[in-house]
Amino acid sequence: MISVLAALAVCALIAPAIVHALGTRGFYVLALAPLGGLIWVFLNWPHAHDAPRVETVTWAPTLQMDFVMRFDTLTAIMSVLILGVGALVLCYCANYFDDARPRVAIFGGEMIAFAAAMFGLVASDNMLMLYIFWELTTVLSFMLVGFYHVRATSRRSATQALLVTTLGGLAMLVGIIMLGERTGSYLLSDLVTHPPSSGIFVDVAIVLVLIGAVSKSAIVPFHFWLPGAMAAPTPVSAYLHAAAMVKAGIYLIGRLAPGFSGLTSWQVMTIGLGCFTMVLGGWRSLRELDLKLILAFGTVSQLGFLAVLFGMGDANVAMAALAMLVAHAMFKAALFMVVGIIDHSTGTRDIRKLARLGHRLPVLAVIAAIAGASMAGLPFTMGFVGKETAFASIWDTGSLQHWQAETVDYVLLAGSIITMAYTTRFLWGAFGRKVRRLPSRVVAQMHPPSVAFQTPPAILAVLGVVTAFLSPLIGEAFEPYAESLPSYGHEIEHLGMWHGFGLPVVFSIIVIVGGAALFLLIRRLRDVLFRYRPLLNADRIYDATLRAADTLSLTLTRNTQRGSLPITQGVIMCTAIILPITVLFLGSRDRLSPRGFDSSIEVVIGGIMAAAALAAVLLRNRLAATLIVGVTGYGCGVLFALYGAPDLALTQFLVETLTLVIFVLVLRKLPAEPEPRHATRFKAVRALIGAAVGVSLVVIGLFAAAARNSQPVSVDIPEAAYKWGHGANAVNVLLVDIRAWDTMGEISVLIVAATGVASMVFRNRRFGAAPRVSDAARMLANGPNGGPNGQNDEDDDPIPPDRTTWLRGSEFRDPRHRSMVLEATTRLIFPTMVVLSVYFFFAGHNAPGGGFAGGLTMGLALVLRYLAGGRYELGEALPIEPGKFLGAGLLISAGTAATSMLLGAPALSSAVLKVTVPLLGDVKIVTALFFDLGIYLIVVGLVLDILRSLGARLDVETSVPAGTVMRVPGEVSR
Repeated sequence: MISVLAALAVCALIAPAIVHALGTRGFYVLALAPLGGLIWVFLNWPHAHDAPRVETVTWAPTLQMDFVMRFDTLTAIMSVLILGVGALVLCYCANYFDDARPRVAIFGGEMIAFAAAMFGLVASDNMLMLYIFWELTTVLSFMLVGFYHVRATSRRSATQALLVTTLGGLAMLVGIIMLGERTGSYLLSDLVTHPPSSGIFVDVAIVLVLIGAVSKSAIVPFHFWLPGAMAAPTPVSAYLHAAAMVKAGIYLIGRLAPGFSGLTSWQVMTIGLGCFTMVLGGWRSLRELDLKLILAFGTVSQLGFLAVLFGMGDANVAMAALAMLVAHAMFKAALFMVVGIIDHSTGTRDIRKLARLGHRLPVLAVIAAIAGASMAGLPFTMGFVGKETAFASIWDTGSLQHWQAETVDYVLLAGSIITMAYTTRFLWGAFGRKVRRLPSRVVAQMHPPSVAFQTPPAILAVLGVVTAFLSPLIGEAFEPYAESLPSYGHEIEHLGMWHGFGLPVVFSIIVIVGGAALFLLIRRLRDVLFRYRPLLNADRIYDATLRAADTLSLTLTRNTQRGSLPITQGVIMCTAIILPITVLFLGSRDRLSPRGFDSSIEVVIGGIMAAAALAAVLLRNRLAATLIVGVTGYGCGVLFALYGAPDLALTQFLVETLTLVIFVLVLRKLPAEPEPRHATRFKAVRALIGAAVGVSLVVIGLFAAAARNSQPVSVDIPEAAYKWGHGANAVNVLLVDIRAWDTMGEISVLIVAATGVASMVFRNRRFGAAPRVSDAARMLANGPNGGPNGQNDEDDDPIPPDRTTWLRGSEFRDPRHRSMVLEATTRLIFPTMVVLSVYFFFAGHNAPGGGFAGGLTMGLALVLRYLAGGRYELGEALPIEPGKFLGAGLLISAGTAATSMLLGAPALSSAVLKVTVPLLGDVKIVTALFFDLGIYLIVVGLVLDILRSLGARLDVETSVPAGTVMRVPGEVSR
């Protein structure tokens, strides 16, 4: 299974190149990927009495997020639909698209990736991994539905599908966590085998999980996104919205039914909503004039039918559910393909513009008729087998009371009558004569489709008949899943075309006659029945909800963010005071047991920090206030050192120093003191808020310290760091191993911060390295205005050198801003700081240091070069674009996750490489070193980007004389 998943993922990556090289014929090559997976499924089909195949790959065991894949009967059935229909849809794409259409190559990769995500979803036994694949299908669906991104309707439909299914997915995640924590296992097999005892907690969890399932499968009230998604290309509709994505929720219902079908909340969510969805979706399909929308609402109706069958929790009903699951995938995918061919050939899907198409395309009409017969449940089709079995098994089920079962059966009978009616309307609308002797204009001008174009739907339509005759054999393959459900005293009835004359046959006759009569009635009275829009429309409710959310957010923003920094800060701080304190005093609390100072040094340092904080409030000089604030940071670092945390102290000192430098770079462009008109008097409210923030933090900290009732985890961290992380420095091992996922998120935030700072300063163009001495020398040779046109093509108006310098970049600085002592000192200290940076990097796993500390040290070395030599010296010190450092660092850090897994360790955890080096002997290399290298590069890139933007760039803007045109790549300013 893992090999199949990996092969599909690799094919998704190379698919764009294949389609780009071969054109649309490349889709035939892409179809080999799911076809190969389909062959593997058939060769490894689970036998009735064998244990399911289970494959496990360790990923994050402490979070219970290992890849656990389980291949049983239900997984095998879903895999056949995903891979089999997927291969045929890809073959269909080869004739549907043309080489000139943009994004076709990427479309092929997205389709393969979707097949991989769906296969991973149905094969995952770990619910957390299932959720990851679940959301992958959501994202890929968004991309596929929005294929025609230049169209507003496509963008709206893609966004709507994304919002609805993501909302359901988030609810499902909460339910998964609740169930996993209650049972102690996140494996679906364990959850179903040993379900937790019923109660309000379990009911809430199951409802949350089912919200995700019904939203994915377009069950009322989340049904409206599926018809909207018809803005996607027809192959997407035939695959995602007929055979694959919309079946994910049905699959989850079927997977959980053996353990939870007896819950009242379950029956309401699956049976109740399913019945309503079947009738509502079918009735809405009778209103539509677009062939694709007729099928879309029909899909909603059939999904409701499937939700009822799988949610019933009866072995015999489950046999009907599996038969309908397979039948629906075949006939609905085939009919969507037929609609695509009609649209491709005639240019329209409007049934009012199609007349006598069946005479022009008799083969396509036959294909549609066969698939439509299965959808309507006519004899000799798989749809008929599933519907007959459903009518019989639900009437006698023991999972519901008798009157409830009869009511459900009658509702399904009504839904089946409507299904027969809209099937007839679809075939009549697409291929009927419509009382015309000649074809309509679009039919007369159509171009006939090729044989290859009609082959995929023909295969699916024929399979709908063949599987009906083979239903006894197919039923034997379905029975292992049915046996996992209670049979309520009835033997599991085998699937078959005919079980004698009885209630199902009577119901089928009623369906055929009633459906035909309803079609004729709708055809005659359509204008009367559907003259007015329905009072309740889910699509309009969705739009109203979005408008209300926008209005609420604008109102909240307008009243809390009014452009005043004090008001914004006040709102934030008041929230930080009121919310935690209220929760603290409403909840349970432990007695406070505050400790005093451990030594007099702490009193001194604390007093200095308090005095510095108070002075920062009173000082008017900006630079002095900044330096005073730095005193509080250095004092915190001293406290870290006193408590035996040299790593934290070192990092605190480095960060505080770099922060001060950044503040100074910004403050040099501001007046030394605020203007008198900006001076403010003492504000009692602001002072009160500030004091309250400090007091609340102290109170919360004291209660948090007193709440500990067990041995702290820090006691075991040193041993765990050395045993599992292969390092003696527990702090660094925490960063690069134990909580490496947190660090991964933090370095991503650093990259975003660097990008944001540079983008604000550079405005139009943020890429490029700092200017070098060679750039200044070339501009000097061309004259101060840079050329014959008198325009400066560089970033500066350099000043010729007039004395010997220690640094090359200093030659082009104003002599008034130079310091010979600083230049000479920098020349001597810079190499030492670089060596110290490298030492911190390599020693950090076993001694104070690490990639973060090493990167900060290297950053401070660059700061020193910049302060001493100016912006040209920065380019000489490191003539590389900061973005390359940031990108390389992120790539190396992310690549460590895959490397660790390949070496048999969980993702982003330490794996050991042992190599033998001549003279040195055996050398152990821990993969965390490479993760630390990524952190090192990201920190260096961040500092370099800040110096280039807040330093060199601001120097340029202030050094150009007034009236001189300054031309910088990507923008022009004066």
